[in-house]
Amino acid sequence: MKGIAGRQMRGLPTGARLECIDNTGAKIVQIVATPKLKGTRRRYPKAGVGDMVIISVKKGAPDMRRQLLKAVIVRQRRPFRRSDGTMVQFEDNAAVIVADNGDTKGSMIKGPVALEAAERWPRIAATASTIV
Repeated sequence: MKGIAGRQMRGLPTGARLECIDNTGAKIVQIVATPKLKGTRRRYPKAGVGDMVIISVKKGAPDMRRQLLKAVIVRQRRPFRRSDGTMVQFEDNAAVIVADNGDTKGSMIKGPVALEAAERWPRIAATASTIV
């Protein structure tokens, strides 16, 4: 995992629901926690593109539901600034379920993946069909 330079615009607070875009069987997931986030007192923890989060599967295959898993956020609706000055915004919020070391659990990823997530997680970049 690589670090992200500069300040990151985090647009997904704890409790946000995301679409799961891999073929693991989960459809809708909810953010439970954001580990390794150094927050501020009384501020709700948030996550952004490229962050690893702990999620709970809300909709999907019966064997996947109600499990706590780790996922990486690959798209967010909140606009964020890249280092070259361009603002990037996606149509939806999406995540990919990963193992503890960052390997993807599914074998394919549907839809585009943000460049920041692909640079930080090489296994996601290898599995993604489109990197934006």
